[in-house]
Amino acid sequence: MARRKGPYSQAFKDEAVRMVLDGDRPVSHVARELDIHDTTLHNWVKAWRREHGGVAPAAPGKSGERSERELELERENRKLREEVAFLKKVPLTLPGRHTWRENRGGLLADADAA
Repeated sequence: MARRKGPYSQAFKDEAVRMVLDGDRPVSHVARELDIHDTTLHNWVKAWRREHGGVAPAAPGKSGERSERELELERENRKLREEVAFLKKVPLTLPGRHTWRENRGGLLADADAA
């Protein structure tokens, strides 16, 4: 059986992800049912979890029930996650500063003695 080729609509991706997260079937079973590669579906599920903090997608037609406050909180949450990810990449020391280990090893004491 030939696999379906992309591009896939966002609605199709959302429905596929919802089928995986709402049901108890593994990704491979849902992918086979939808005639797509299981790695593709796994990537969609991973991206959804990364963007939405692991919350399962709402079933079609229920998106109107979400309040403006919930949407605002999700946007703020996503922004804060991005900031935390950025800060994890920033070095702990500034240029010209020394870490505690370097100080303990005597690097700063030797510089003061000179």
